Amino acid sequence: MPMDPRKKPFQKGNQRNKNSNANPDEEFFRVRTPRNNETLGIVEQRVGGSRMLVKCFDGKQRNCRIPGRLKRKLWVREGDVVLIEPWELSGDEKGDVLFKYKPIQVEWLQKNGLMRALEDLNEF
Repeated sequence: MPMDPRKKPFQKGNQRNKNSNANPDEEFFRVRTPRNNETLGIVEQRVGGSRMLVKCFDGKQRNCRIPGRLKRKLWVREGDVVLIEPWELSGDEKGDVLFKYKPIQVEWLQKNGLMRALEDLNEF
């Protein structure tokens, strides 16, 4: 029985991307940058209970937590670069971790000047 031309043939998961003309050496990605009152920071110490001490690029050290919606998705270790949103109340002391940057994204942030304070923080 001939196949109906209106129906697409069944394709397994990765088979539809095999014939793309994209160069495998070029990798395009979008880096999330800080907006409004968000700031970048480096995780200094895990405290426990999804909390950690983060040295932020605005010169403050905050006790930050991973919100419940990200707890199982976001695994953070010491030395990771993260995006922080300070709390409205006691924002100089506490905040939420919104995003963890991958190493290639950290290179992009440094190249575009968003992490100039990194050299200043390394002096301490």
